[in-house]
Amino acid sequence: MTRTELIERIANEKNITYAVAEKLIQEIFGSMADTLIAGDRIEIRGFGSFELREYGGYTGRNPKTGVETEVKPKKSPFFKVGKDLKDRIMGSAS
Repeated sequence: MTRTELIERIANEKNITYAVAEKLIQEIFGSMADTLIAGDRIEIRGFGSFELREYGGYTGRNPKTGVETEVKPKKSPFFKVGKDLKDRIMGSAS
């Protein structure tokens, strides 16, 4: 599902305009991004959690040329699926 599809679905199901649904999604995702940038964790019960993981720097190698290069430390968002969602997905897979 794309962001546009999500906005359309919310607008249709909640009988609100596309513009209102779009603003709602922008606020939710913006707040989530701000929370992660601040280094805080997001937990949505029954769905999952988001957190920022930090990875240290290391010496990498270009697979094509074999030249070594330094890879800088980085931060990356990480999602862990919640038990309820995992059970729901597994239940629909059988």
